[in-house]
Amino acid sequence: MDDEQLPGRPGEYGLIGTADSELPSLVANAGSAARFAFEEFIHGQVRNVHTRKAYLHAVKRFSAWCGERRLELVRVAPADVGRYLDSMTVSTPTRKLHLAALRRFFDELVMRHVVILNPALSVRTERHQAVEGKTPEITVEHARRLLKCINDSHDIGRRDRAIIGILIYTAARVGAVAKLRRSDFYDIGDQYCLRFHEKNGKVREIPVRHDLQLAIAEYLDRTGLLYAAPASPLFRTTVRRSRRLTQNGMTADDMARMMKRRLHDAGLSRRLSPHSLRVTTITDLLEQGVPLADVQYLAGHADPRTTRLYDRRQRRVTRNIVERISV
Repeated sequence: MDDEQLPGRPGEYGLIGTADSELPSLVANAGSAARFAFEEFIHGQVRNVHTRKAYLHAVKRFSAWCGERRLELVRVAPADVGRYLDSMTVSTPTRKLHLAALRRFFDELVMRHVVILNPALSVRTERHQAVEGKTPEITVEHARRLLKCINDSHDIGRRDRAIIGILIYTAARVGAVAKLRRSDFYDIGDQYCLRFHEKNGKVREIPVRHDLQLAIAEYLDRTGLLYAAPASPLFRTTVRRSRRLTQNGMTADDMARMMKRRLHDAGLSRRLSPHSLRVTTITDLLEQGVPLADVQYLAGHADPRTTRLYDRRQRRVTRNIVERISV
């Protein structure tokens, strides 16, 4: 039986198309052992769907580069990987991501005896140290305006106010908010909590402040979701402009588009994103003297250096200094 006829094979790489159409030519031309190693790498080693998509793109792009130079898989050398990285007109972090993908990909090929050595292992990229994140910050005043401009006289307004309120008052990532189920908002006796399922399999319980609790409770009560099935989505999509909620949960992209519309309605820059609210919350807490360790826990960062990337206080000081230059 052909591979395409096996159950579950079409589109198995998480993208549109058949398995063969998604298989990099560099791998396809190297035989069945290379194909087995590639599939094990993509589907066995890489469990996060976003990382899988990024790594697949990286391997396919490298495959195309090798194809243009008639370079076979077993003949790839460290110099080839280095030249490929040098040819990329992308940012340093993106170049590092591609190198990481190639290292793990060739590691699997070595384990399966497709190639003898990993040609990407000894290759280095330029150093990159981020002192501050690139996400634009929304000020506290503008965040308040954003909430105030939401018309909560109908279900969609109540839903959007609850979503943006969660983004502000829990510093949660929009992807974690999109994953919320009805059972993830619950009473533990003396307060309500939200349970977030975040990346790397982390599950965190964040207390809900009183005004946010009222906003979520009102949304659930008015929309009839207060007694919905525990596993049903907490936030639902709508039927076009009918303001009627469906049974389908909102995705992170849906929430990002919703916020763009709300930013426009509030007269704020549409360069801002749900992640901007996370930056604002972290900076605001640090500005108030909340210990870094507490803010780090709220943000769900494993390393305090990551939390510091969200801190925009230093940039404000720098602006104050340059404004004083008398030239």
